[in-house]
Amino acid sequence: MLAIKKARKLIEAEPQAANAVTLTNLVLALQNDHPFQLGKLYELEPKDFDLAVEIMREWTLDRHYAKKTRLIDVVVKLAEERTQAD
Repeated sequence: MLAIKKARKLIEAEPQAANAVTLTNLVLALQNDHPFQLGKLYELEPKDFDLAVEIMREWTLDRHYAKKTRLIDVVVKLAEERTQAD
């Protein structure tokens, strides 16, 4: 979550800056499953490019954790139903 926190601070500090706009658009695209122009990443300074890549990495991990949480919820619910049926 470090990259996501860094991005939030960067965007809050200067929301109209080109790097903040690009990162904002990236996050919106990830959140809403919308297309994002990858070429915009190449316009970023190297440290902001690295931040964007790290955001995508963290976002992917979070999706896997969310799927795992849903799986655990289903398994627990089924286990409870089986216990109640016995």
